Amino acid sequence: MKRVFVLCLLFALLLPAPRAAALAPLTDAALPIAAPSAILMEKETGEILYEKNADARQAPASVTKVMTLLLLMEDLDAGRLSPEDTVTASSRAASFGGSCVFLEPGEQMSVHEMLKCITVVSANDCAVAMAEHVSGTEELFVARMNAKAEELGLENTHFTNCTGLFDDPEHYSTARDIALMSRELIRHERIKEYSTIWMDSIRGGSFELSNTNKLVYWYPGCTGLKTGFTNSAMYCLSATAEREGVEYIAVIMHGESIDSRNDDAMTLLNYAFANYTLCPLTPENALPQLPVEMGQQDSLPLRLDGPDVALVSKGGAEPCYELTLPEQISAPVHEGQVLGTLRVTRGEQPLAERSVLADADVERIGFGGIFLRLAASLFGSETLP
Repeated sequence: MKRVFVLCLLFALLLPAPRAAALAPLTDAALPIAAPSAILMEKETGEILYEKNADARQAPASVTKVMTLLLLMEDLDAGRLSPEDTVTASSRAASFGGSCVFLEPGEQMSVHEMLKCITVVSANDCAVAMAEHVSGTEELFVARMNAKAEELGLENTHFTNCTGLFDDPEHYSTARDIALMSRELIRHERIKEYSTIWMDSIRGGSFELSNTNKLVYWYPGCTGLKTGFTNSAMYCLSATAEREGVEYIAVIMHGESIDSRNDDAMTLLNYAFANYTLCPLTPENALPQLPVEMGQQDSLPLRLDGPDVALVSKGGAEPCYELTLPEQISAPVHEGQVLGTLRVTRGEQPLAERSVLADADVERIGFGGIFLRLAASLFGSETLP
């Protein structure tokens, strides 16, 4: 026999209509975007809501620094790097032009200030200084960048430098790959301490910084992320924004102007916030303990496998959660063992089906334990093995 719990949670606001499959991304005909290449992605699920030539290889310009910053954030989180560490600029790092803060050879800055300069004003000199600081040379750091791209499955990305300053046919990426690496970067919440700065300064206030991403100042909920421009790449942008717990990534490649690039990004973000939201795939009530027959414990805790949320269209009725479990299970039980399912629906429309797993091991009780339990039941003892 199995027991079925149906838990219909009522929300003050109507939740979106669930879907059984991934949402179909819009095409350019449905949502015109001026740039030749673009994509719109939701952070938690990775769902693609819009794409246009998203796999076309393009020069990424300084959006390259999304990968540079991702590696630096990983080093910070792993303790290999500290914001208070001192970085000394080499003559080579100080020689870089374009967007820069005019480092002098031998000038020292903290990692914190270097990250601020890279993120806010896209400082090429600071990016090279940091690459040399953590890897010894920029070339070794770039090897790490390409290894990370391979790890993330970025099939159309290859780096030859850590800045994107130089036009190089072997230095390329795509809107889709940049969205994927941006998604990884914003999972490190620390980056938003820098990417949301509008104006700041370094060198004791003597050198002012103003964010190259103007959306930070006037687009509600903007969390970053990185701009770029070269004559070959034209105007590029990976823009991120969050409202009410939902964060989107809009990537624009080869825009004609700053205004056109920003308008395209805002069009995509506005579309996402207006039409989609996240629906929880976990009921409000905690999962029950499952009774265990002939186990060293009488019951065991449960957990759910799979994603906790789904991206869904706004509007529609509340979701319904149907939990299917056996009345009890016989020991032994192993952690991670599939014991049931949680089916999330809206009416007849399936949204998700998640496996219910054992969250602990339960060994089978031995002969001695059976004897003690029998004795306890006969003599009324409350102490059981």
